[in-house]
Amino acid sequence: MTDRLHVRFLLTADASPGLLPRLLQPLAKRDLVADAFHAVRQGDALQVELVLEAMPAEMVHLVAGNLGQVVGVWSVETVLPPALRAAA
Repeated sequence: MTDRLHVRFLLTADASPGLLPRLLQPLAKRDLVADAFHAVRQGDALQVELVLEAMPAEMVHLVAGNLGQVVGVWSVETVLPPALRAAA
């Protein structure tokens, strides 16, 4: 059985048409569905939060890397449970 984690991905990206569906592709190709998706426009930028309540641990770094490769994404921050942050 694989470990499952509560993970939040915090992104800053260009406010451009088509960006939001492109951010869901790294999840969809791994058969994952976000539990929450929130985006707020701030001028020329979007602040996006993707939340997965029970993400397979081995996929976290893969999805984070794919999100960072999406055209228009400036930064990706992965927020893990406190116990894992202390161990990293």
